[in-house]
Amino acid sequence: MATSTIYFGYGSNLWKHQMVQRCPTSEYLGIARLGNYRWLINDRGYANVVETSNQTTTSSDEVWGLVYSLQRDDEKRLDVNEGVPIAYTKENLTVEYWAAYNGTQPNVTETPEQTKMLVYIDRNRTKPDVPKKEYIYRMNMGIKDAMKERMPKTYVDKVLRKFIPEAEDKTVAEFAMQQAILFEDET
Repeated sequence: MATSTIYFGYGSNLWKHQMVQRCPTSEYLGIARLGNYRWLINDRGYANVVETSNQTTTSSDEVWGLVYSLQRDDEKRLDVNEGVPIAYTKENLTVEYWAAYNGTQPNVTETPEQTKMLVYIDRNRTKPDVPKKEYIYRMNMGIKDAMKERMPKTYVDKVLRKFIPEAEDKTVAEFAMQQAILFEDET
């Protein structure tokens, strides 16, 4: 039996509908927190995580995301959507993980497991910038899903909302839905 990859999604892959479209056999497993990294929108207009110094850790130096299992074919599809190896590279990083059991929400008040997971990172584009218009739509859909799974509202307000306004632009919804299925870089 093929082994699955455990994947940490922190950007528009917070949107469960998008993950099902991109990776049909993926399975939502829980929520996780990546320490000593900062979430931002890079100059391509998409989410990225940037490593921070262990000595200056603040509450902004953590990234929350949803965790999925990926079968081999789904991981290959996700590599294409993530633009590996040009837009992002693949790394296995240790995160704090809270599992969701039998359809229940993860209990983030419990002690998390330390688990290595696949994380897509762009180590070259690390300066903050503004998001693509259609990406705002996909991120807002993902934020809704992540908050249902107990992503902390304080994290959403302090980190994600610095880049992603809460308003939904229905004029980009159709294009955003197409990007959710098969991403095409606009740059």
